[in-house]
Amino acid sequence: MDAPLAPADMTLDELRPVLVEAMLPHVPFDGWGRAALEAAATDIGILPATARLVFPGGAAQMVEAHVALADARMRAALDTPEFRALKVREKITAAIRTRLEQAAPHKEAARRAANILAQPRNAPLAARLSWQTADSIWRLAGDTATDFNHYSKRTLAAAVYSATLLYWLADDSDGHEASWAFLDRRIANVMQIEKAKARFRRDGGERPSLVRFLGRLRYPVEG
Repeated sequence: MDAPLAPADMTLDELRPVLVEAMLPHVPFDGWGRAALEAAATDIGILPATARLVFPGGAAQMVEAHVALADARMRAALDTPEFRALKVREKITAAIRTRLEQAAPHKEAARRAANILAQPRNAPLAARLSWQTADSIWRLAGDTATDFNHYSKRTLAAAVYSATLLYWLADDSDGHEASWAFLDRRIANVMQIEKAKARFRRDGGERPSLVRFLGRLRYPVEG
């Protein structure tokens, strides 16, 4: 097996996940920006000028790389026989929980990333990244749908993940137990619409309203 490349020998694309990982300890103090980027460059032994070439798009591009790395780690962690043996509902729950548990050591970096994505100018990027995470979750769950279900499932998963992420960022309960209870309630909500869709396919009638249902996920009555 070939030895892994040293950062100084990597292409800019190869450097991106390595550099964004090295930034994580610095982001709580310096934010997603040039100071954290250059500190990370020093840590991994590359020139700050090279690091700046990796992220010419600035903070938003750094956050995009951070999310891509987190998605990849989630997929790698759940590539197990035990996960594949779970029911679909259990897979979705496990994937979202794993995603957040992996982020826990760098929760402040995740918070700062969420703040950047919440800026109006970054709304298209936020939507795209949320969709990509939801797509990773459903692919892990074994979904192969290409019809309306492909889009509705990912829309619902993105809403559940986003709502749980926001709850988790403010959660100071022991072991984030309150967040996992919140996640379980949101998944239960999703199962309601899946049952409604099944009835629609069986009996015909009005298609369930995703807009109305997503509002319930984001602003649930029971908290």
